Amino acid sequence: MKITSVEKNKKSRNKLPVYSVYIDGKFSFPISEDDYISMNLYENSELTEDKVDYIKNTLNFRRAKSAAVKYLSARLRTENEVRTKLRNEGYDAACEDRVVEELKAIGYINNKLYAQKYVYDRSKLKPLSKRLMKYELLNRGIPEEIADEVLSDWKVEDINVAGSLLKRKFGKYDLSDDKTARKAYMFLMHRGFSNETIREAINSVNGETYLKD
Repeated sequence: MKITSVEKNKKSRNKLPVYSVYIDGKFSFPISEDDYISMNLYENSELTEDKVDYIKNTLNFRRAKSAAVKYLSARLRTENEVRTKLRNEGYDAACEDRVVEELKAIGYINNKLYAQKYVYDRSKLKPLSKRLMKYELLNRGIPEEIADEVLSDWKVEDINVAGSLLKRKFGKYDLSDDKTARKAYMFLMHRGFSNETIREAINSVNGETYLKD
């Protein structure tokens, strides 16, 4: 087996370059610049199957795991985010799976914990309806069953969230004014609340119906 070409991985954000190594014209493995030099690799050099196996299953696994742990040290990440990070670094699917499963086993990756923290933080900083929070969780790669479980455990009802948002945003305004009520309606709509919840929240301001069909 011969190294036929070596390309710098442009997607990698590591300080040290990561190279994509091609053997016999086909992509074989990514490797950091340090490892590339220490393993004495270069174009046209011959590699044994044992050496390629060591690079893929031992050397790269250690590097990939270290990169994933560093990535997770900044904040919680979803499994999907970690997989995307490793993929962008050039690691193959087998290495990606192995790293993710090991980090899940020791609790470094926990989609449910991520979803719980997301819902809590979102409700404090920029509240949304449960429907829109679920949409955002799914976009972050959280499985639907986990999103549904976490949101079902979240006891704050949409009507209470919508009412709190109205007081925060429109507390100084008269919602009996049709134009103001319409602005409030659009504001809550963009937060993902249903028509029924929005109307109930606006109409409950003074116990009267201000927003008409």
